[in-house]
Amino acid sequence: MTILVIGATGTLGRQVVKEALNQGYQVKCLVRNIKKASFLKEWGAELIYGDLSIPDTIPITLYKTNVIIDTATAKTSDNYRGDIIDCIGKKVLIDAAKKGNIKKFIFCSLKNAELYDNIPLAKLKLDIEEYLKKSELSYTIFKIEGFFQGLINQFAIPILENQSIWITNESRPIAYMDTQDVAKFIIKSLDLYTTENQTFNLSGKKMWSSIEIIKLCEKLSGKKAKINYIPLTFLGILKGITQLCEWTWNISDRLAFIEILSKKNQSAIDIKLCYIDSLYKIFNVTQENINSLEEYLQEYFTSIVKKIKEMNYDRKDNFSQF
Repeated sequence: MTILVIGATGTLGRQVVKEALNQGYQVKCLVRNIKKASFLKEWGAELIYGDLSIPDTIPITLYKTNVIIDTATAKTSDNYRGDIIDCIGKKVLIDAAKKGNIKKFIFCSLKNAELYDNIPLAKLKLDIEEYLKKSELSYTIFKIEGFFQGLINQFAIPILENQSIWITNESRPIAYMDTQDVAKFIIKSLDLYTTENQTFNLSGKKMWSSIEIIKLCEKLSGKKAKINYIPLTFLGILKGITQLCEWTWNISDRLAFIEILSKKNQSAIDIKLCYIDSLYKIFNVTQENINSLEEYLQEYFTSIVKKIKEMNYDRKDNFSQF
């Protein structure tokens, strides 16, 4: 079976590539920049040029492909609007998949996107979900909320570098997951007939608020965080400003998403905790097999401390030679 991964150089995409290769699948990666994606080739994947913002480049990439796994989304640094990728490009991809007799299409979306349909990014994801469901392709949709990896830049590095951390007063807890675990769920779905034409909300085994994550980072790093609180009204103003310039539209979309995520929804939290156990049973996964945030951050801070000690040792050794 040959898998084509869309968004293969991204935080999740690269883990999907690695897991698929580990499980013995042939993997092709649609990439815009062959040079930047060279590490995927070193792992054993085949690189194929393609760009979701240029629909004409898509059909040829499906040659000798059985499964498509789409992990791509527009970045805030992209110089075109998210709807070019998340709507136009992906609809072309789905149409091409149908014509190319692709056996399965796996799409990564946003958890609870239906609650945020006033946000362009969420609405676009919902549109693609519906388009995929109506395409008559065999599909599986994974809806994801947050990754451990994103917390490093948001919390861990600012604490280590004595920089300020900006959070809202009303930040609600999120069940973050390690992208390695998400990738395992995605690849497992290829062998489970019960996942065909189904949608799954992927959740970590514990929910974390921003304050709880900061306290954990403080404990593991031995350093005190500098916390600044952002009023939700300020986020609204900033979102309005970024909507004025075309090059900041992607940033505006994400600010709107952060604003909504900051509002607590207790009923959604209760439902989520009940859902986790049933999800793990479907995929034959136990909570012990899922990485915890404590373990992930412990490993991160331990590696950082080790590197600092090695740097200090090398510096001391160099001085001793004089």
